[in-house]
Amino acid sequence: TAGLTGLFCHFALGMTMLEGLLAGAVLGSTDAASVFSILRSQRLNLRDGTASMLEIESGSNDPCAYMLTVIVLSLMDGGVTAGGVAYAVFAQLAYGALAGAAVALAARKVLCTQRFAEGTDAILLVAAALASYVLPALIGGNGYLGAYIAGILLGNGELPGKKALVNFFDAFNGMMQMLIFFLLGLLVFPSRLPSVFLPALAVAAFLTLAARPAAVALVLAPFGSSARQQLVVSWAGLRGAASIVFAITAAVSPAYGDDRLFHIVFCVVLISILVQGTLLPAVARRARMIDDRDNVMKTFTDYSEETSVQFIRLEIGEGHPWIGRCIRDVATLPGMLIAAVLRGGEAIVPKGDTCLAEGDSLI
Repeated sequence: TAGLTGLFCHFALGMTMLEGLLAGAVLGSTDAASVFSILRSQRLNLRDGTASMLEIESGSNDPCAYMLTVIVLSLMDGGVTAGGVAYAVFAQLAYGALAGAAVALAARKVLCTQRFAEGTDAILLVAAALASYVLPALIGGNGYLGAYIAGILLGNGELPGKKALVNFFDAFNGMMQMLIFFLLGLLVFPSRLPSVFLPALAVAAFLTLAARPAAVALVLAPFGSSARQQLVVSWAGLRGAASIVFAITAAVSPAYGDDRLFHIVFCVVLISILVQGTLLPAVARRARMIDDRDNVMKTFTDYSEETSVQFIRLEIGEGHPWIGRCIRDVATLPGMLIAAVLRGGEAIVPKGDTCLAEGDSLI
């Protein structure tokens, strides 16, 4: 995606080759927060594991976009050899992943072996998050990748008081998002936006209709992905705050130092959110990629571990109004889920099209 967008910026918009590739690198990544928000708020239950694919892609490609941005800025600065670029790629990936894993394992060890006063364990994890970014960055690694790896390992590990920690980081995350957009408001000059709107519109159109679909087809076609799935994955490639942050990195770099790219990226992000984000539910439905038997909330999920759960057994006796009805058509109490259907001594995993019969027991 970054390469194709860079070539378009060079040949169609008259940017230098390196400036075009820098624009492509900055705009290369999918914004996880935007994708998560739309899929969850619209309850887009996508078939064929597409939601999980988008979750992994949009969460993991920010480190790659940052790495490409740093490499192009290094090329702009001059004095970089092919061997230097190869080592930089190796260092970004290897040192970032290793440092992130090391920080996560160390933090988990401390959390599981030491007692903390209430709330101080959250301070330790904030320090771990900062360390997972700073340590690889100090040795030439990718700080974004380090933080991402550390978050995965800690988030999927058994930690004492995990529910309270997740609630803390949810609030912390919201505060950081407000801070990012406040800083963006300080950096954007609305008077500059009209002059870059047409180039930004051209970049957004090419990115959405050509570069992203081509890249998605190149990756997914060998795995037998259907054209419908490729269409939805392509359209779900929303740009967001991550691209704007990388554009800030470019704007303040001595190797580039031009804020025109920042304003172009800002416009592209607005267009992407307004157009792609608004039309994503319609595209998914027209492509027949909605599957009511799946549940997107299981993928982009709120943390629910350690919550108290009560089980109720409900017998479907003679004359019960639910006999012959599919589970998707049964109205249950808010917060209540049908976890299992017991029929003839066997437990059936319920799906939306599971029909209830006389004699069933519902858990």
